[in-house]
Amino acid sequence: MTKRSALLVATLGSFLTPFMGSSITIALPSIANEFSMDAVLLSWVPTVYLLAAAVFLIPFGRIADIYGRKKVFMYGILVYTGSSFLLGVSPSAGVLLFFRVFQGMGAAMIFGTAVAILTSVFPPSERGKVIGINVASVYSGLSLGPFLGGFLTQQLGWRSIFLVNVPLGVVVMCLIVLRLQGEWTGSPGERFDVLGSVGYGIALALLMYGGSRLPSRTALWFIILGVFSMVVFIVWETHVDMPVLNMNLFRKNRVFTFSSAAALTLYSATHATAFLMSLYLQYIRGFNPQYAGLILVCQPVVMVIFSPFAGRLSDKIEPKVVASFGIVVIAAALFTFTMLRDTTDVRFIVARLALLGCGFAFFSSPNTNAIMSSVDRKSYGIASAMVGTMRLSGQMVSMGVAMLVIAVYMGKVEITPEYYVLFLKSIKVIFGIFVMLCIGGIGASLVRGRVR
Repeated sequence: MTKRSALLVATLGSFLTPFMGSSITIALPSIANEFSMDAVLLSWVPTVYLLAAAVFLIPFGRIADIYGRKKVFMYGILVYTGSSFLLGVSPSAGVLLFFRVFQGMGAAMIFGTAVAILTSVFPPSERGKVIGINVASVYSGLSLGPFLGGFLTQQLGWRSIFLVNVPLGVVVMCLIVLRLQGEWTGSPGERFDVLGSVGYGIALALLMYGGSRLPSRTALWFIILGVFSMVVFIVWETHVDMPVLNMNLFRKNRVFTFSSAAALTLYSATHATAFLMSLYLQYIRGFNPQYAGLILVCQPVVMVIFSPFAGRLSDKIEPKVVASFGIVVIAAALFTFTMLRDTTDVRFIVARLALLGCGFAFFSSPNTNAIMSSVDRKSYGIASAMVGTMRLSGQMVSMGVAMLVIAVYMGKVEITPEYYVLFLKSIKVIFGIFVMLCIGGIGASLVRGRVR
């Protein structure tokens, strides 16, 4: 009973956060119209959520290890649900941005503990299978977000996207209270490192904000300050008795270190693909948003289909073998995008996106399984949070690389027909960089060592 309940609760919780992240992008024009927001202010609607989620992931992972993973997960659903309601009734842009911070905080509490709960409940022989199901739920949220978000925005207005999360959140909270028995901790009674958490949050916020503002000069200063702050944080963590992030996980755990590095590399090499292909399909090919979305959705759909199978496979075969195979498939798919033309057959584009989705399915579940299986029970919360941190950080890096290359080739201009040739060249260069990142990811994956 506990196993099934944990899987159900974690799966539903893991669906909520990516669903919100992918659905809200469709509603941005409607939000801008209602609140008269300029492009810069509007960009903060998704960015502030991403920043808050990334900053709080590691601290809440540590809190979950100390005080209880179910407890933090429950409070995360509560914060997420409450902030979703308040977002749905926001009277101004300022209030909307304020509660997006709290929604990001709730998302961090959910994402940082869901996999930790599954790892606590299921034995090593079943972890790959359930992590694969959990990953499939994440990709289901990513897949359904644009469709349901577009439908809700058109039929009921943008506020309905936030409000629809309220009953879903209430259902999850009821399931936790009524069905999920027990509690799981790893480091009960230990002290929480407040200063380290603050330092980590400042460093990561500076790095991610700087990355989001590339290629401006201001972005470079933020990145430099972020790197310096991160060095200070690492030095602090090596000297404090009970750190928020135990550096020994990196120094003495080869599997954890290189699995995390592989995740960061792969998300950096893939996240901007949907953004780039959306622009390509609508500008270069002239497709309408609905048709472009239909083409793009094939990638997450393939991920949903293959993730549970890849997870089960990593229970039987060494995870690094399955994950490394996935990276090779991803690299091959990305390489084919370097040969895009303005007349490329749509069927080939769909096939390439499907290949990319298949490769990522074979990488994500086994890699997560490797990370969670490489640490002892007391560190499940931190390990689960690290999975989320690598994902969010990689997303920011990926978008930063894409925007930097586009700015170098085109400058700060609108994408008009006279710039289509330069835009297509920049896409090819970006995908070439992504292929090189994948090669680095293959190296990190192969040298990580074995978990069995």
